[in-house]
Amino acid sequence: MTTPTPSPEPAREDAARASSERAVLRTALRDTLLLVGALLVLGVAVGAIVSGTAGVWGALVGAALAAFFCATTIWSMMRSVGSGPAAMAGLVMGTWIAKVIVLVVVLALLRGADFYDRYVLFVVLALGAVGSALLDYRAVKGGRMPYVQP
Repeated sequence: MTTPTPSPEPAREDAARASSERAVLRTALRDTLLLVGALLVLGVAVGAIVSGTAGVWGALVGAALAAFFCATTIWSMMRSVGSGPAAMAGLVMGTWIAKVIVLVVVLALLRGADFYDRYVLFVVLALGAVGSALLDYRAVKGGRMPYVQP
């Protein structure tokens, strides 16, 4: 009596799903980095007009924070493709905690500093966060991935 060998179909389906998930996440990362680049250019220009050098610094800090926050979320999702739900949740939660710590440290360092415009920083950072969420939604919506496993 021989033992039946498992069909290679599930492995192939898992590889196809992981590949399509990575494609969606690559699209989201690319679009987010393009958004942050555009925010950097526009933020610096508008910040210079509105607040001079302080506006430029506010836009630079805001764009850097937006890039860090948005890109690390997508990076953590890319690293967890193919892993179990607990591993994915652990990695995403760990990066979220790291981002909160970075935000607290940056805000503590900037507290009392007057070389940047707080309003320009806030607007650039908020536009980056909301824009990134919308781009992530668009990437997932346009991705060709099955929603259920057969």
